[in-house]
Amino acid sequence: MTDLTGIRRVAIVGSTASGKSAVAMEVARRGARSDTPVEIVSVDSMQVYRGMDIGTAKPTHAEQGEVRHHCIDLVDASVDFTVGDFKAAHDAAVTDIGSKSAAALLVGGTGLYHRVVIDDFDLPGQFDDIRIELEADPDTEGLHRRLTELDPLAASRMEPGNRRRVVRSLEVTLGSGRPFSSFGPGVDTYPPSPVEQIGVRRPRPLLAERIAERVRAMIGAGLVDEVAVLHEAGMSRSAGQALGYKEIVDHLEGRISKDEAIDTIITRTRQFAVRQDRWFRRDPRVRWIDVEHDPIAEVVPVVMEALTR
Repeated sequence: MTDLTGIRRVAIVGSTASGKSAVAMEVARRGARSDTPVEIVSVDSMQVYRGMDIGTAKPTHAEQGEVRHHCIDLVDASVDFTVGDFKAAHDAAVTDIGSKSAAALLVGGTGLYHRVVIDDFDLPGQFDDIRIELEADPDTEGLHRRLTELDPLAASRMEPGNRRRVVRSLEVTLGSGRPFSSFGPGVDTYPPSPVEQIGVRRPRPLLAERIAERVRAMIGAGLVDEVAVLHEAGMSRSAGQALGYKEIVDHLEGRISKDEAIDTIITRTRQFAVRQDRWFRRDPRVRWIDVEHDPIAEVVPVVMEALTR
């Protein structure tokens, strides 16, 4: 584990389209005008991919030129990128930020990536052969029963039908020779963390409108062409699951119309925003700001105060 003790870190969390990125940019701008230099660390599982710009709402080149951003454009979209890869990149970025006596502002909505870095999880490795064998078994509840025999604590922490978590837990238990639960307390516990978390929350109807507007703006900015280029070059399993990209691929391959793709992206993004909100709301350590009018005026002062505390 990398020792990040003494490096100031604050995280802005919340649902997609809640205004996190705009708040972060303004915090960094104000920091540059004061004695609190700030650099931004993206905590987004899809912004790590080069070429996936429009659909991930990646900071523009102008924004990246104005404020130093980390954990963006790390690998090609043809490469699988894991949470372990992200933790290593985050730790390197924060170490670099600390060497300049700056503060690290973590911004993003990928809940698992966020928890792994703010709580410094001990991450198990990848066991590809075992995972492939497990994924070939369609009986998720049967796999969960197998996990219950090998690691009852891990099995008790998840729903029997949560295939992704069941397969991953079995993969690690079988591959490492030790129970998956032995790698840490899991995401359902919330120990003290050196990272202060500030949540940006919008009323759900307003958030739904913002998501629809954002998706249509992405289409207008050239998302279909962006996906076409990436699809032609080949996208990895993880990159290909990105919201907005898999739906456009379905359109490009003739399974749905463009309008159907747009409607599906909007619906799935709204559903994703609800899941994000539930994920972060479970964490009692988050200090929530319910934005009534202007996130810059209402949230930026809170983040600035946290960074200078």
